[in-house]
Amino acid sequence: MINSNRTPQSPPVIETLSIEIERPLFSVMIPVYNCLHFLEANLLSVLQQDSGEKDMQIEVVDDCSTDGDVEALVLKIGKGRISYFRQLENVGSLRNFETCIKRAKGYYVHLFHGDDMVIQGFYDEIKTLFSEYPEAGAAFTDYQYMNDNGEKIWDNDKLFEPRGVINDFLKKIGSNQLLQTCAIVVKRSTYEKLGGFYGVHYGEDWEMWARIAANFSVAYSPSILAKYRVHQKNISFNSFNSGQNIHDITKVINTIEQYLPKKEAKKITKTARKNFSQHYARIAHEVYHHSYNISSALAQTHGALKLNINSVSIAQALKMYTKLLINYKN
Repeated sequence: MINSNRTPQSPPVIETLSIEIERPLFSVMIPVYNCLHFLEANLLSVLQQDSGEKDMQIEVVDDCSTDGDVEALVLKIGKGRISYFRQLENVGSLRNFETCIKRAKGYYVHLFHGDDMVIQGFYDEIKTLFSEYPEAGAAFTDYQYMNDNGEKIWDNDKLFEPRGVINDFLKKIGSNQLLQTCAIVVKRSTYEKLGGFYGVHYGEDWEMWARIAANFSVAYSPSILAKYRVHQKNISFNSFNSGQNIHDITKVINTIEQYLPKKEAKKITKTARKNFSQHYARIAHEVYHHSYNISSALAQTHGALKLNINSVSIAQALKMYTKLLINYKN
């Protein structure tokens, strides 16, 4: 049974701030849970772009981490510049995101996971995008993937051309998850209108970007100015092992379908199911070779086929069954 205290079943309400509050332009809100090993690099990547307290709020929101003294690290790195807030109890990722947004005072909110990084120029580029396209409810840049050591694995495929507001972004984001949270900044007023993250713990960001696209234009820069870290302790990897990702992404696909143009919704949804089917069919092999957990690998394989029957997923499934039959390990 879903715990509604940890997983809200409707978008949490984000109240409008009092007009009497002095507000910076940016709120860099950093939700953390047991990512102390990566947090220093995260904070330094923000501080090197710090334009001062009047322009940027920087705050770490700790969901009761148990891997070390997060507050001490924040004080050491930030020297008083970075605020620290700790939940009274572990509330889960969605509620921690909600706390981040509610505590944000800036006009632009960067929900910036503690294991990711930004590249010099990120905030300047976002500021310019919002200035040039004031109608946009959110703005994002391109990004790259990095490993545990912060080394680049690959650049994300160039998403769009040219720079500016993306035409038909809802249709494009409706068929696939195209971006990582580290690369996008959302106006607080957008969250105030639409509410926060809800429903699932895997794919909740994709639902949010689609919900924003259904209500606002979205601005984009092809400059690679953010880094998403791929490692074995993040939410995505853990959901692959448990198989929760299949359940959650199915729910998200069905939710996003409600936002799409009615005449094209079924077609776009079918494409989304096919894209994720192929993705999880390949993920099954990564799960298998990482842990040799047969049940987890089969959960990904079977889940992929339930999402959509296509040549890629069938081929990957046959490949998986062959590995299991001959007890192949490499």
